Amino acid sequence: MLNLSVILEASAFKYGHKPAFTFGDTTLSYAQVNGAANQIANGLKNIGIEKGDKVALSCLNLPYFPMIYFGILKAGATVVPLSVLLKEDEITYHLNDSDAKAYFCFSGTPDLPMGEMGYAGFQRAKECAHMFIITALPTDDSPISALKTLGMLMSGQSPKLETTRTSAEDTALIIYTSGTTGKPKGAELSHANLLLNAGIARDLFSINKDDKALIVLPLFHIFAMSCLMNAVAYGGGHSILLPRFDAETVFGLLEKHEITVFAGVPTMYWGLLNYKEEKFNYKKISENLRVAASGGAALPVQVLKDFEERFGVNILEGYGMSEGSPIVTFNQADIGTKPGSIGTPVWGVEVKLVDDEGKDVAQGEKGELWYRGHNVMKGYYNKPEANAKTLTDGWLHSGDVAIMDNDGFYFIVDRTKDMIIRGGLNVYPREVEEVMIQHNQISLVAVIGVPHEQMGEEIKAFVVREAGATITENELKEFTKNKLAAYKYPRIIEFVDSLPMSATGKILKKELRKL
Repeated sequence: MLNLSVILEASAFKYGHKPAFTFGDTTLSYAQVNGAANQIANGLKNIGIEKGDKVALSCLNLPYFPMIYFGILKAGATVVPLSVLLKEDEITYHLNDSDAKAYFCFSGTPDLPMGEMGYAGFQRAKECAHMFIITALPTDDSPISALKTLGMLMSGQSPKLETTRTSAEDTALIIYTSGTTGKPKGAELSHANLLLNAGIARDLFSINKDDKALIVLPLFHIFAMSCLMNAVAYGGGHSILLPRFDAETVFGLLEKHEITVFAGVPTMYWGLLNYKEEKFNYKKISENLRVAASGGAALPVQVLKDFEERFGVNILEGYGMSEGSPIVTFNQADIGTKPGSIGTPVWGVEVKLVDDEGKDVAQGEKGELWYRGHNVMKGYYNKPEANAKTLTDGWLHSGDVAIMDNDGFYFIVDRTKDMIIRGGLNVYPREVEEVMIQHNQISLVAVIGVPHEQMGEEIKAFVVREAGATITENELKEFTKNKLAAYKYPRIIEFVDSLPMSATGKILKKELRKL
């Protein structure tokens, strides 16, 4: 038997009364979080959730997330974390594609009405029979007021539980990652995948019971979930949760809680560097901060150097994918680090660079990065054709082009796919294009990523309007915003008379990028 929830149970056994998760003025101990997870697991079993069933979760960085996450695992079910930014149609797709039987959704806020959109998506889900609102229900005429709450599910349930038996290869998580086809695919990660990766993150950051980690990266993202939440729980550390990045708030929490571990995407480090107010004891913050890690996108070397100069702590960069649980390579302190590199393969993972025919390239030559090891996903859920294209004899094709230097360090230099990484979040042009083309005044669309100082890449759409169309840039943005998660819609729209095409009619995005 192996169940990922063992990392919570073990820490609850060893450090029961020690703080586990803090949000604002609320702190829960390991014993409290474990007991709540047991109640949720018992509640799920009570409504008929069985081993292997899929249970979706939409929640901000709040203590509810780990409670529900581990509760689902303890019930023997599979967690399906969903971005809190998804819209109605996107939620429906994810619930249907994953065959989710139940759905936990945070009620949201006036500017982020997750519960309303979640309910609308839930209504059209074929297999999903249960929806639970995580916080108190609205008192108005909202349709979600008729739903059950998390509290109702937990009511009367025992805080003790015999965890459902699962094996190392059973699916613990289905995490969605977009594909070039435009529709997100669910990567199936096993209990072994995630347990080993959490252990690697714990060791890379040397996390122990005395550490305090600030988690502002979204917990529905594999980076925060595995490399922070799971890794810190594995080491018995204390996680301070923040739902949204704001440089001033981050500095306040770094100082107040004497944070020792921080991980972010490049835009966060950019934001911290550009915050110039002298409101905090930066010397104290620097002395406490032991580990700073970056992932999700390439960190500009200048930002890395400026941060290290100001705060005296090295930023460790790595490389990962949802399909890799996620860590593949990392700048490891005991091996050495190189600015601008993604480091070396982590324990138990092999990496190679290949040409278009899958043959190894010569030293120093560019090649697509393939990897294999304990971190490789089981496959995309119900996507055999995609699996055949992505996996070859255990090797996962990353779609990223890299080179390896003489010291064995890898450097990402290009991407074979059209994926855009905006602020550390993946955006696939096809998905955006398919939404924009739905507008009756739009004839043709091509979406690319363009360099951006803060976001790393920004989304730009080249748009050909229908003859006589009068739609403006702002009108098209609003149309797209209403159908896609906030980070996916194009901030830059350029209307053009035509798009460059090949002899076969394929849009030449390389030509657009040259512009």
